[in-house]
Amino acid sequence: MRAGEITLSQIGDFTYEILIQTFTYTMSSADNPELEVEWGDGTISLAPRISKVTLPNFYFWNQYKLLHTFPGPGTYPILVQVHNRNLGVMNIPNSVNVMFSITTTLVINPSIGTNNTPILLNPPIDMAAVGQVFVHNPAAYDPDGDSISYKLTVCTEENGEPIKGYTLPMASDTLYINPITGDLVWDSPMNTGKYNIAIKIEEWRKGVMIGSILRDMQIAVDSTDNRPPANMPLRDFCIEAGQLLEYDILSTDPDSDRVVQFAIGLPMSLEESPATFDSIVTGRGFSVSRFSWQTTCNHVRLQPYNVIIKAEDDNPGVKLVDISNFNIKVLGPAPKNPRTRASANSIEVNWDPCECRNVVGYKIYRKVGSINYQPDSCLGGVPADLGYELIGTLGSGTETIFLDNNDGEGLQQGIEYCYMIVALYANGVPGYPSEEVCDVLIPGTPVVLQASVTNVDPAGSVFISWAKPRGLDTIPANGPYEYILYRSDLDAWGNNLQRIFSFTTSDLNDTTCLDTPLNTVDFPYSYKLELYNDEPGNRFLIGQQEVVSTTWLEIDETDNANVVRVRKNTPWVNNEYIIYRKGPDSQDFDSIGISGASSYLDDGLQNGVEYCYQVKTMGWRSVSDINYASINLTHAACGTPLDTIPPCPPDLTVESFCDSSYNLLTWTNPNHSCADDVVKYHIYYTNMLNGNLTLIDSTLSAEDTSYIHFPLGSLAACYAVTAVDSFNNESNFSVLACVDNCIDYFLPNVFTPNGDGINDIFRPNAYSFVERVDMKIYSRWGMLVYQTEDPDINWDGKLMNTDRLVSPGVYYYVCDVYEQRLTGLEVRNMVGFVYVFTEADVVTPVIK
Repeated sequence: MRAGEITLSQIGDFTYEILIQTFTYTMSSADNPELEVEWGDGTISLAPRISKVTLPNFYFWNQYKLLHTFPGPGTYPILVQVHNRNLGVMNIPNSVNVMFSITTTLVINPSIGTNNTPILLNPPIDMAAVGQVFVHNPAAYDPDGDSISYKLTVCTEENGEPIKGYTLPMASDTLYINPITGDLVWDSPMNTGKYNIAIKIEEWRKGVMIGSILRDMQIAVDSTDNRPPANMPLRDFCIEAGQLLEYDILSTDPDSDRVVQFAIGLPMSLEESPATFDSIVTGRGFSVSRFSWQTTCNHVRLQPYNVIIKAEDDNPGVKLVDISNFNIKVLGPAPKNPRTRASANSIEVNWDPCECRNVVGYKIYRKVGSINYQPDSCLGGVPADLGYELIGTLGSGTETIFLDNNDGEGLQQGIEYCYMIVALYANGVPGYPSEEVCDVLIPGTPVVLQASVTNVDPAGSVFISWAKPRGLDTIPANGPYEYILYRSDLDAWGNNLQRIFSFTTSDLNDTTCLDTPLNTVDFPYSYKLELYNDEPGNRFLIGQQEVVSTTWLEIDETDNANVVRVRKNTPWVNNEYIIYRKGPDSQDFDSIGISGASSYLDDGLQNGVEYCYQVKTMGWRSVSDINYASINLTHAACGTPLDTIPPCPPDLTVESFCDSSYNLLTWTNPNHSCADDVVKYHIYYTNMLNGNLTLIDSTLSAEDTSYIHFPLGSLAACYAVTAVDSFNNESNFSVLACVDNCIDYFLPNVFTPNGDGINDIFRPNAYSFVERVDMKIYSRWGMLVYQTEDPDINWDGKLMNTDRLVSPGVYYYVCDVYEQRLTGLEVRNMVGFVYVFTEADVVTPVIK
């Protein structure tokens, strides 16, 4: 056995098709028409060979397939092992007597959806030359669009265990694998021979590893004067679906050998519009081939497509290669011809339907003010740092009209609103954003500029002002006019507006109102202004402004400080805040600072003492190219500093005492390092590695930094400890500390079933945490003589299903021990020999 790997394709919820590929020596008489598969769920099957292909350089390419249904969700290490590796592998001691094994780990989890393993297109066999840089790439892609990473690991033997004494091949400089591209670089081989290297290919989805493949590959190193060909430097591409990509690639050979070029990757394997790679010119020492791919909408996906370019010379001795790769990211087209139509309080956005039929909807983004964004050719969607906000999603690819009325609240006069639209594809991938399109509301309505709290009192007042409407069409609305002001109490959003004030005017110049008496100790209040044409027989609403609120404060009370936060629902922009404070020893508010932000830290205060605040906001509002000043006073608010900062967590360690069946927890006292008022600790526990932590106990003092826990049923556990201070602030969890059950299930190597009552039964020593076993005992000729699932074994030396003692001698056992561990029920395989003495006069030997 030279090389191999295991991949799986999902057929149903829990049903998978396994594909095992192995590479064997054509001159060997050893053959495997079927392979044993250990599924990781406690079952074993035989996979039949479906093909056997002869390859150059004396290789057979064997493929085995089989369907298997797993019992349910879980993580399954799937193992295939074969006797034996080929003779003379240089970096595996005594390789001919070392079992060949490969493992693929599969995660089945309904919450993550379909999970197929990556597919590897480049065979795990290759040739290299002493002193020449060797490059290999598995040419892997994931059919589900998951991310793939690569790492070197250790080749494995029986039961998937690392081979003892295994080393990576010696290199004159370095040997490594690029974790992103998968390029295996050996610079350079120093000696001839066969070498095996294991590559672990990991599959990732949303930052979580959901599977891995262990590929065991063999590299044959020869000595030659031949020098490898070289590919030209390759570039990556980002293209819009529907575009044709043509890329001419040159490979040269320093020895003027003929060069053959190959392209490997998912684009060449697609059913719809696959890519081609055709030779267009060749000569002595060079070759040029054209990569051509007519992309379609169905090629849109999150991960880029990776293409491997392989150049191989035709040297009559040792053929050498160069491998390079490039990426192609296919993004969906941007929605075309975005346009707007503005009204007095809303803007309608529409665009042309996307030409891609796999578009399932659109996302609409909005921003105040234009930035003339030019999309990055490799970036789909609207980048978060542009300041655009997602304001709506349409759930159909044919729905292309969106009305932006600010969720029914109305947009604001005098503000330029800009929009971008992004198409969403069936696989959840966003396409390019549309061009930016901007608009402003139709003018002609009054613009509110102030809602200032001029007197904080149970009978206080709020001053409201607005700008005279500009651009009013006086032909239909020739006056007189009526202003109506509405107020919603203790509400910033106008949820319960009631008419409080109105007046009639002929010239619209009266633009203020004092709302009094009003309890401004409570807050906030919101207002809405309407303008009517009040001509008899021609009364109609000219326009209404958005809801505006008074400005109020929220106080975050913390240790020796208050954080003052300004809150509002207003259309004007504030750029300066003057903070006033009234302490316990003063009757008036005094200015204590100026801030350019809407929050202010007032520190150096005394815990337990109340401080009150009021803020004057300075800002402006732009309407029809005119900037109006907006100055407002807030409601007053008070806060009392107190300690709300939790202490730092302790450092925790856990030790198991198996003989006494308890776990000892010890931790550090944060008062000695990063806190000063810790008074106790909370202890949390779970009996599973990823289980939810449960509070099981608390200490009485900060000096109590140890705890003995007697868990029921199993010592396997994870713990965390938190520190609690005098204000009952609880720290974050300590770093999770875990211990596993002790392995104490061992078997003697001799027993004497001779009827003398001493050592007559083959059984384990005292043990714990074992649920069951699968014990099989064989004679040295391979005959099964005893079998049981009882952990106590209790073999009396008799041949199974008879009353006859077995013959004295050496017996071989294989025992799978099902032990309760931190990760659940795990299987530990035990193999060994037991000496059976049945003579009545035998002296009982020492049991090990």
